[in-house]
Amino acid sequence: MTASDPTSAGGAAAVREMRWWDIEAVLELERELFPEDAWSAGMFWSELADARHARATRWYTVAEDAEGRIVGYAGLMAIAGEGDVQTIAVARDQWGTGLGARLLQRLIDQAAAASCGELLLEVRVDNERAQRLYARFGFEPVGIRRNYYQPSGVDALVMLRQMKDEGKTDDGR
Repeated sequence: MTASDPTSAGGAAAVREMRWWDIEAVLELERELFPEDAWSAGMFWSELADARHARATRWYTVAEDAEGRIVGYAGLMAIAGEGDVQTIAVARDQWGTGLGARLLQRLIDQAAAASCGELLLEVRVDNERAQRLYARFGFEPVGIRRNYYQPSGVDALVMLRQMKDEGKTDDGR
């Protein structure tokens, strides 16, 4: 099983494409994890609507546990060879299980499939746990966006991952 496999094994959460009927459960998790700057239902609806267009630029994923509870989600925007991690979240009771890494790898795989040369993300400057995960996947700090998270006014650390070698074989193809 690969990190982007939509099935689960050994009780791990199953990862699949996000659908409109997942929004309410995703919102509950969003509010729990990011109470000061949670996305609205309208934001998720807009992102999923874009994912449905023939020339989609967004890809959203959810993770479900064995009982069907949404325990994680992630989203990517990819336009003109540039990718941006829009969101990624994992329920607290799933921290340390590798689910965040699986979701991030799925976004990286999608960015590679969309021929992105680089992948950007913003992460709260006070979220060291997430920063460590991103660093493990080759993201490096490149800047700060002041007062990025609203209404809390927390700064964002901008991180970049070069994708130029993604999906190439040993002979460079």
